[in-house]
Formats: sequence, C-alpha cells, structure tokens
Amino acid sequence: REDTKRLKTLTVIFFSFFPAVNFDHFQILRAIGKGSFGKVCIVQKKDTKKMYAMKYMNKLKCVERNEVRNVLKELQIMQNLEHPFLVNFWYSFQDEEDMFMVVDLLLGGDLRYHLQQNVHFSESTVKLYICELALALGYLRTKRIIHRDIKPDNILLDEHGHVHLTDFNIAAIVKEDLRATSIAGTKPYMAPELFQTFEGSHPGYSFSVDWWSLGITAYELLRGQRPYVMRSSTPANEILQTFHKVHPSYPAGWSLEMKSLLRKLLCIDVQKRISCLAELQDLDYVSDVNWDAVLSKQPPPGFIPNRRRLNCDPTFELEEMILESKPLHKKKKRLARKTKDQGSDGCRSLSVLIIIIRRGKPTTGFHLTQLLVITCSLVCLLKVCLEPSAIRSVKDRF
Repeated sequence: REDTKRLKTLTVIFFSFFPAVNFDHFQILRAIGKGSFGKVCIVQKKDTKKMYAMKYMNKLKCVERNEVRNVLKELQIMQNLEHPFLVNFWYSFQDEEDMFMVVDLLLGGDLRYHLQQNVHFSESTVKLYICELALALGYLRTKRIIHRDIKPDNILLDEHGHVHLTDFNIAAIVKEDLRATSIAGTKPYMAPELFQTFEGSHPGYSFSVDWWSLGITAYELLRGQRPYVMRSSTPANEILQTFHKVHPSYPAGWSLEMKSLLRKLLCIDVQKRISCLAELQDLDYVSDVNWDAVLSKQPPPGFIPNRRRLNCDPTFELEEMILESKPLHKKKKRLARKTKDQGSDGCRSLSVLIIIIRRGKPTTGFHLTQLLVITCSLVCLLKVCLEPSAIRSVKDRF
C-alpha cells in the first residue's frame, strides 16, 4: 500500500536540521566505487572548486535493508573524528531520494585494488603502513572506538601513498572499562575472541581485535595471501579450530624483526598480543621510527599510486551510466520533473518526507521542546495523507 511506503520513509533518521549545503552545491564528475554507505562518486564543490568523495544511499533501500542504525552510527562517529590517517568527514545532507555524506577524496585507490593488480609491497612500505595505521588506532582508542573491519578494502591511499582508514559502518563505541559483545566484522580478518562470542562462551572483547586485523592485513600485503585460509561463509567453529591447528608460515625472506612483529599482532592469547600504540612503540623493530615525522607524513612511502589514472575498477562508472535506473548525474532533472508533475499537491510531497534528528546536542540551536513541536506539526500535516492507524504508529515511534 502507498500509505505503508510513506510510513516506512519516516523510519529513516538523518543528521542535522537544515544543512549548510545540498546536492546543488556540487558538480558530479564520475562514479568510483561502492562502500558501506552505498555508492561513491567524485564531486567538486562549486564555490570553492575543492574535490571530494560523495557517498550516497537510497533512503528506501536503506530502510528495506535495515541499515538505518548503521548509517546513523557511521555519521555519528565520523562527525567527531579528524586525523591524518583517517578518511575525514565534511558534510552530510539529503534530498527526497538519497542520503549523502561528503568525505576526503583519496585517488590512490584502496589496498585491495592494488593487491588485485599484483602490486608487490616491500617490507619497508608495509612497516610504514603499520606505523601510520597504528597512529590511527591510537587516536580511535582515545575516542573509545573499535573499528572492527580493518582490511585492505577499507584502507585507501592518497596521491603520495599514505594510508587512510575508512568505513566506520560497523564500528563500536565502548564506554570506559566496558567491552563490546556484538559480533561484527569480515570473518577472515576477525580476531579469535570474536568467534568465541559465537559460542556464547566469552564475556566480550576490546580494542585488541583491531590489532589482530592489522596483523592479518600486513601479512596479506607482504605475501599476497592471508595467513589463515577461510571465507566469509566458513562456520565459526571451523574457524576456531583453524586458529588452534594451523600455525602461520613466515617466508625466509622476511626480516626476523617483521616476523616477530607479526607474531605479536597475530597472537591468539589476547593478553600477549600487541593491543595498543605504546606496546608497538616499545619494540626494537620500530626504535628508529620518528613518530612525529610519521604523523606529519614526512617519510615517503615505497609505493606511489599511478597519478595519471584513477586507481579503481572502471566498471563502477559503467554500472552507474548503464545499469542504474536513477543515475546520480540526472538527479536534478529527474526531481524537477517530479515536482512539476506533482504541482501544488503538498500532500504527495510528504510521501518522501524524512524527519531529521541529530543525536546528542544539536549544533543548530534547536532544543528538545522545539523538536517536539516540529514533530507534532509534521504529524498533524500527515493526517491529510495517512490513515488514523498509521498516525498512531508514527506517534509511537517518537
């Protein structure tokens, strides 16, 4: 039923009351990929000419896939973060079809792409990646954030070859002295203690799971394959058996120091695993590292992405142009035509209405009382379009 569809759109919650920017402030250049938030394209802000990556997700699909909570959480986390080795957040806004998030544009491609291109990463390059990502993890720990999905796919390179961690879609915020208990991640990169949670025999986990994932990622970059053979479909009990029966092999060509570091990152015993920045910095292997210089991106990486082409799968743009039923570059004309067809029927425009709420302290000066007034006003307006039973359902949600 049409009314049911209208009601479903009201379950989507997005940040910021009246955003400072909107879709019209950006020029769409080309599609470059897909992420946890949805699709990704390169855009240019018209007034400043600055380039960004714009992530966007269809709101109805977000509701249908039950992804509202994760989208909100990612926005909540990213708006409070800023670090040289993260993909930093700039803007969020929406229109009647999509939600948008504008972030740093990094044209070096993700590490998964380069692995697929058979790039050989030297030990010195991987060592620098470990140091840069360790600084990012140290920063996230000060914010009480566990990323939970560190893998080559979520590590982007800038044009100079420095790493940036992205995709906080399944990240967790843990309070002081508490542990996370929900199961999240990509199985081949998940720490052993997460699989113990599957069996209901573990009280939880903490920041150490990200350091395990860092170890798996570093091993894969050096060797081109992961230390444990498993897939996302592998049952948890089989994975636990693998951890206890299989011991990762370390090629003779790797330095003793790198092998020692990886063993400390891939230690099944959480108490013996490197689990924080200070523990990494205490190792002799990184005693020559100037951490202030690393933070300011002074050491040059050994691998520089090709600057003369986009380091991504070109099929993303073909999909957007050929297969997408509502391509982003035609949005303005499409919405203008829709508005013209609807004319002055304001009731129909409510079918795509999204109530916008920012969790925590509002930055626009709105107070809870004002929010309730707005909500009640919107409910009254909806009476024109929705049945009484639907109105009661809307009220119950607030």
